[in-house]
Amino acid sequence: MPFIEIKVFKDELSKEQSAELITKVTDAVCEVTSEKLREVTWITIEEVNDGQWGVGGNALSLSDVKKLMQS
Repeated sequence: MPFIEIKVFKDELSKEQSAELITKVTDAVCEVTSEKLREVTWITIEEVNDGQWGVGGNALSLSDVKKLMQS
């Protein structure tokens, strides 16, 4: 039984985006393993508050990450 935990910044994804992510990750698991695992594949999406996520010793916010993605 696969259990996949996804962490994103708080309010980064809409409910629709979260649902799409769950569907697509489940599809990927089944493609790589077996379709029989679809009904027992668990996925959680955990939201992390700004400043509680760090890289390289620096606390980051969602806006910080968006700036990095534009570079």
